[in-house]
Amino acid sequence: MKILIDMNLSPDWKAAFTAADIESVHWSTTGDPRAADTEIVEYALANGYIVFTHDLDFGTILALTRAAGPSVIQVRTQDILPSSLAKTLISVVRGNESALAKGALIVVDEARARVRILPLERNS
Repeated sequence: MKILIDMNLSPDWKAAFTAADIESVHWSTTGDPRAADTEIVEYALANGYIVFTHDLDFGTILALTRAAGPSVIQVRTQDILPSSLAKTLISVVRGNESALAKGALIVVDEARARVRILPLERNS
């Protein structure tokens, strides 16, 4: 499992993932910090990464394109620092490894994690 940390999250997340034996890279060390979200999605898909973000646009991209990947983890909390959220997030990642491997959108907030398998279907 490899995680691509979006620009809107601290590079400190890399250390949190490393401590949990999860390979990760922060986008600032990989691509243009001003890159469009679609470019980040394309990179993640081509290179086998799961996108970790605080940005709602990635879920929108998956919904509009009905793409089967890449998997995306969206954190929807006020405090997005690893010092506050790493334990919860790592637990969610570990508990959903098979879904992430197949393609999923996971939204994590203070109360729960919601998992949707890709491609996202429109609600009737």
